[in-house]
Amino acid sequence: MEDIDDGWPLPGEPLHERWMRLALDEARAAAEEDEVPVGAVIVAAGRVVASAHNQREQLQDPTAHAEMIALTQAASNLGSWRLENTVLYVTLEPCPMCAGAIVQARVPVVVWGAADPKAGAVETLYRLFEDPRLNHRVEHVGHVLADECGRILTDFFRKRR
Repeated sequence: MEDIDDGWPLPGEPLHERWMRLALDEARAAAEEDEVPVGAVIVAAGRVVASAHNQREQLQDPTAHAEMIALTQAASNLGSWRLENTVLYVTLEPCPMCAGAIVQARVPVVVWGAADPKAGAVETLYRLFEDPRLNHRVEHVGHVLADECGRILTDFFRKRR
């Protein structure tokens, strides 16, 4: 996992963009593996505690979304399923499955890139993070590097057609 020295963020680079760029690196790795290019990074105390990308095709697992794999890695690395002092960065708005897992893991903040008009469960189709019926609320910041996050997806699907 990557430690970030006190020089971050770079001058003129907001902190969320710095971490989202690491998630974009994961998305590019997914594309190279012919997986839908979504990447996720989880940060705690200024260091990366998990980084993952979609692996549904490789693992033949419908739950192998970037967020799900990152949550599992972070829980293992931190020694607890309660990820209360973390921030999850993901290049695509989480789907209902991932949003539910994020709530269950008690992640306090999620930063996401591109909106997902087909499955977005944070802002686009549903608002699971804000549902008062759930036992945990998740703060979220959306549309961080949205153009870049969306472009990698658009390019991937354009090449497949």
